[in-house]
Amino acid sequence: MFVAMNRFKVALRSEETFEAVWKNRQSLLADVPGFKTFHLLKGGEAEDHVLYASHSVWASRDAFEAWTKSEAFRLAHKDAGASKTQYLEPPELELFEAVEGA
Repeated sequence: MFVAMNRFKVALRSEETFEAVWKNRQSLLADVPGFKTFHLLKGGEAEDHVLYASHSVWASRDAFEAWTKSEAFRLAHKDAGASKTQYLEPPELELFEAVEGA
């Protein structure tokens, strides 16, 4: 199992707009080989932002990397720059390989 997470520091009072972008997007992940599941997680509020994380689970690192080189990836991210005014800084990508699990 392989997990890819992007952490977003979303400016206060931009949460609703940020969530709407995710909820209304055209997700192409269901048809991608090796894709397992996706979640958008909302974390705590700080002085100037709310923390979010996108969390996708893959069968393997190879499956994730193949997706990042695919047309589906390009289509999914074509408008990513349009939302950057909601972020305090660029998203932070974190990658994890499972070492134990049920």
